[in-house]
Amino acid sequence: MNLPPSGAEKAVATELADLRPGLGPSYAAALDGARAAVLTRLWRALAYEPLPWIVGRERAADGLRLRLAGGRLLEGPLPDPYATAAYVDEVLLDGRPHRRAGSLVRALGVPHGEGFAAELDGSTASLALSRAGRAGRAAAGEEGPADSLWQWEQRVVDGHPYHPNCRSRPGFSVAEELAYAPEHAPVVRLGLAAVGAEECLVTGEWPAELREGGRILIPVHPWQAEHVLKERMRGHDRLRPGFAAHPLMALRTLAPADGGPHVKTALSARLTSSVRDISVYSIETAAALSAFAQGLAERLDGRLHITRTLGAATAHSPELGAVLRERPEVYADSAAGERVLPVASLASYPPARSAAWRAEFARLALSVCLRVLELGVALEAHGQNLLVVLSPTGAPVRLVYRDLADIRISPVRLREHGVPVPPLSGRLVDDDVTLLRRKLFGSLLAGALGATAGSADAFAEDLAQAADLPVTADTEALLTGPLPTKALTLMRLSPGVPGDQWTELPNPLIG
Repeated sequence: MNLPPSGAEKAVATELADLRPGLGPSYAAALDGARAAVLTRLWRALAYEPLPWIVGRERAADGLRLRLAGGRLLEGPLPDPYATAAYVDEVLLDGRPHRRAGSLVRALGVPHGEGFAAELDGSTASLALSRAGRAGRAAAGEEGPADSLWQWEQRVVDGHPYHPNCRSRPGFSVAEELAYAPEHAPVVRLGLAAVGAEECLVTGEWPAELREGGRILIPVHPWQAEHVLKERMRGHDRLRPGFAAHPLMALRTLAPADGGPHVKTALSARLTSSVRDISVYSIETAAALSAFAQGLAERLDGRLHITRTLGAATAHSPELGAVLRERPEVYADSAAGERVLPVASLASYPPARSAAWRAEFARLALSVCLRVLELGVALEAHGQNLLVVLSPTGAPVRLVYRDLADIRISPVRLREHGVPVPPLSGRLVDDDVTLLRRKLFGSLLAGALGATAGSADAFAEDLAQAADLPVTADTEALLTGPLPTKALTLMRLSPGVPGDQWTELPNPLIG
């Protein structure tokens, strides 16, 4: 059944007609699939998150029934908490079918639902645009083999595998998505904000090519320059021409076209859940955190590399800052035929469809990340931060981790294992065992490994073959209890609640 386009879907089609009319048919053809993909992600949230207006859940052979406050009934298929393919194209609210996530949330009438529904509409339209762009490049023969890391990153078309806002980009026009979003394979030209050195905080080594006399040149994303810093750039720190770069899957992090460190820029737009500024705290802690991480990686017998933060600078504002980060490729021996892939791109890597390959990868990832947790650090090892080094035959041999901004460090555990405690304080430091396990299990298990498997059955098979792990309290918790995951929809519907909120998913290893 063909649905008339929503307002957001129609708006994208209208802009496309002016900008890229050739993409119009592909976009229209992609809408039904995008609607089902976003609705599938929303159904996962409704099935498992502690949403206060869901008062009962009843599983039956033919599906799941949700009892809502006030006596309403929501019905849909049995949920698969680890599915990445869309399998929900319709749910029934009091018998009435809904095929769009946004219209369903509006019909539910829940607090803060209207804003979330608008984001879901935008996510759906943007996802259809992403898929249309990929299809258009493939049809034109423009997508050859991926020879570099940034090309693999740009193959992650669908965004977050479980977040209903997988492609939500409020504040981006269609022209800006085509110009800046990685899945559209653009080349982005960064600007350089010239700020007096006395007005900046710089940690690490800021390179000479990003200095100009007594000024620091801070790379600025063009979207940020246009929408956030436009008035400021009229002043003494006006924008200089910068350099061309390829956007990575994080969108605001880019690989310079001429090589060199990756550049993480501030982008004051809400992507999935968070506004992507760079806090002054992140700049303050960058050098000490990077040095600590290098020492930690040395304890892992070469199985884990952590990309170094080379330099970080801020104009004492979360809206104007940048981080220069070592390229993950430096940890793969390209001369010997090794390469490195982000875990989120494994869906495009044919060997990862093999259960044997996934089990080998799971063993590597679990053994390394659990050892790091035992030592005292919980990595946020989701598919964007975690990368895998592949041998010339395609076997997973080592891990690379990037972006230390959201790890958690336990001084108690570090001391227990004789690891020097870094000179850090603030949100990075926490000894709470539940928080540490949530950070790792929620990202690695419920995120990266679950998404790589793509279904609960495949995930159970992968974990069963990889479960021969050293016995620790953490592995015992992992193997015997439910798996924590961020309650992403609850968080979007709770704007007044700071920090992460959590729920639990069935552990495939428990019958």
